[in-house]
Amino acid sequence: MNATQTGLLAGLLLGVAGATGGFLAFVITLVLGVIGLLAGRVLDGELDVSGVLGRGRDR
Repeated sequence: MNATQTGLLAGLLLGVAGATGGFLAFVITLVLGVIGLLAGRVLDGELDVSGVLGRGRDR
């Protein structure tokens, strides 16, 4: 299991643990899952966020 999968799993588990019932729980779980997925991709080096963080290459 790589960091992307681990991050997605962690986000989904936190969403399930933090939310209870209904559509709101679904949305919270979905948002936390996406955040976990993005964090995992950054850790795997598959997503470059240096441009967003202002640490990009000089032009």
